Amino acid sequence: MGSELERTLSLLDAFPGLGLKAYLIREREAGSPVNQYAPFYLWASPEGMNSFLWGPGFQGIVNDFGRPVVQHWTGLAYEEGPAAASAPGAATRRRTPLGEGVPPGEAVAEAVARHAREARRDGVVASALAVDPRHWELLAFTLWAGPEAPADEGERFRVWHLSAPGRAALGAGRQW
Repeated sequence: MGSELERTLSLLDAFPGLGLKAYLIREREAGSPVNQYAPFYLWASPEGMNSFLWGPGFQGIVNDFGRPVVQHWTGLAYEEGPAAASAPGAATRRRTPLGEGVPPGEAVAEAVARHAREARRDGVVASALAVDPRHWELLAFTLWAGPEAPADEGERFRVWHLSAPGRAALGAGRQW
């Protein structure tokens, strides 16, 4: 990696209020349907997210590339996995619609319990669960040790870099 890219990737390594940012990519040549840069943020505080989105760093992105779509979910749970001490090399994102006939509270409680079990699997560095009430879908995001994520876990990404200045503040076992 060139030194300019390394500097760019480490810009958020000490950003106040940031739990973690995973710099993710997926490429067609590796089996993905698209080439995509897909950063994923977990904020330890809403103030951190606000200072990022309304601050000069994000404005630089807007100036250079236009205003990107920022997707936002409500956090439900965060877990550290058995490989928490490892540097993640891969990540997965799995979206699951909440069933029409199931009360949302029941569906979320069941998903949180399932998430706690799934986060204990071998190779899991950390995992977060969120809900998008606009589309009524769950989002499970998992960081994996090693270069490959399990094929049956949803969309797979390679982790370029992980900035995690407030990872401890995310609180393993945390439920919102």
